[in-house]
Amino acid sequence: MQTVLFHSTIFGPIHSRRLGTSLGINLMPNDGKICSFDCLYCEAGYNAQGPGKSGLPARASVSAALEEKLRGMKEGGENLDVITFSGNGEPTLHPDFNDIIDDTIALRDKYFPTVKISVLTNATRILDKDVDAALRKVDNNILKLDSAIPSTVQLLDRPTPGYDLEKIIGHLASFGRQGIIQTMITRGSHNGANIDNSTDIEIDALIEAYKRIGPGEIMIYTVDRPTPEKSLCRVSREELEGIAGKIRRETGITVQVSV
Repeated sequence: MQTVLFHSTIFGPIHSRRLGTSLGINLMPNDGKICSFDCLYCEAGYNAQGPGKSGLPARASVSAALEEKLRGMKEGGENLDVITFSGNGEPTLHPDFNDIIDDTIALRDKYFPTVKISVLTNATRILDKDVDAALRKVDNNILKLDSAIPSTVQLLDRPTPGYDLEKIIGHLASFGRQGIIQTMITRGSHNGANIDNSTDIEIDALIEAYKRIGPGEIMIYTVDRPTPEKSLCRVSREELEGIAGKIRRETGITVQVSV
């Protein structure tokens, strides 16, 4: 079974297809995965691998490790474009997420004041007022929406019980241009069910959702590394560019394509 990608709280810098030179912050365990989605394409593997034994990193430990890394990079004259919350699961599940964002902003301002702060979130926690407040503070509030059709979300993203797509889209709209919507485009099958969110029906539904949300930008991308569900296919740049062109024409929103 595919397992966690990150074995420390601070990792990188790495080159991100979408963000540039990125220093990562993993707020989940370094030996397990905790997430409110269980996506078929997740590079960190399925949730079934368990949460591990290390637990969530304490707020003070995150701050200390980040300061040590940023200080060293500053003294070494290293380049940095962005600090990104990602890792082995959903970062907004950390109970001190809001406070950790405040700590990170303060350290960014101290060492690399021009660097952006990004959060990659599946958006399942945006109805929580503290998570909402935290996301409004960052430079790149990158929110997941892989489909606007509930059955596809259930097949591809496999959210925890109680996920309400209509409520999530409604709250995504509250961020407006403060939000960046990120959509994975792929196709394949799982347990005998076909999955394809590149069809005209899927893209048309997404376009209506994008119009309703009105984000500052849309990011569409495809699988780039091995996925837990082996049947998932990488969509070609040509096809992604065609989808992006349709979205741009019908919404007027900037669309970034990553392959």
